[in-house]
Amino acid sequence: MRGYVNIPGSVDCNCCKICGARPIIVLIKDIGYVVKCPVDDSHYRTHPGLIDINDWNIHNTNCINGEEEKLIFSFH
Repeated sequence: MRGYVNIPGSVDCNCCKICGARPIIVLIKDIGYVVKCPVDDSHYRTHPGLIDINDWNIHNTNCINGEEEKLIFSFH
């Protein structure tokens, strides 16, 4: 078994804003699922739990201003 699941093309999800890869779903032991970049673990990943494509999409949109993005997502 691969250890991950590809997200079907029929599911609307953004690509990684850093490298452009389509995300995958990974089960993290008994904690839950994460949506993450398949290329690099240091790129954004959702919190373990239910599969949260919406959270992935929110964090992987291109903001006009990088400083504004830091302010928006500084609570993580």
